Amino acid sequence: MPTLILVRHGRSTANTEGLLAGWTPGVALDERGRTQAAALPQRLAELPLAEIVSSPLQRCQETLQPLLDARPGLTVHTDERIGECHYGDWSGRKLAELMDEPLMQVVQAHPSAAAFPGGESMRAMQTRAAEAVREWNARVERDHGADAVYLMCSHGDIIKSLVADALGLHLDLFQRISVDPCSITAIRYTRLRPFLVRLGDTGDFASLAPRETPPADDAPVGGGAGAP
Repeated sequence: MPTLILVRHGRSTANTEGLLAGWTPGVALDERGRTQAAALPQRLAELPLAEIVSSPLQRCQETLQPLLDARPGLTVHTDERIGECHYGDWSGRKLAELMDEPLMQVVQAHPSAAAFPGGESMRAMQTRAAEAVREWNARVERDHGADAVYLMCSHGDIIKSLVADALGLHLDLFQRISVDPCSITAIRYTRLRPFLVRLGDTGDFASLAPRETPPADDAPVGGGAGAP
């Protein structure tokens, strides 16, 4: 079965403003995000990508544009199932404000029981994304062979949930996984089991350096903004 390259979108204006974007329209890459996207073609230069699949949201489409410009033979397929979690009434709100919501404790410690008001549950988010990957695996293998490599550009919580699925981790453990903006995660699928071969690789270790303000103990909902 194919190898899946998961790319989280580059840093967005919502990331830098501390907003939970969700499906809010008009959320674009910021300057750093555009720089990250511009570097993506070189980072992936040695990979013969068979297909490219994207979330329909603007920040993912913008992240992929330099790669598509570099590989004019490829087109992008849009799949809503790998779009961001539907955060409902939380969408567009400040993350700092949401930390006081009782539901945030559930999101952090028991996400399989978390359902966003006016939105979807985290369990439903993982299910739709995993179903999309399995269908694309079958399609890519059918059209390009079992050794094919293809790419999906998606969002932090989606990618974390797919990594948990690949590792056989309960969704309640997925907040232990971290994927920075424009990071690359690779999962090689086989008939019997998936293998996680890269996780959140940015090629940049700046995010590991000590910070003036230590990172919070809780996981950043939506994925976080990466290194300062």
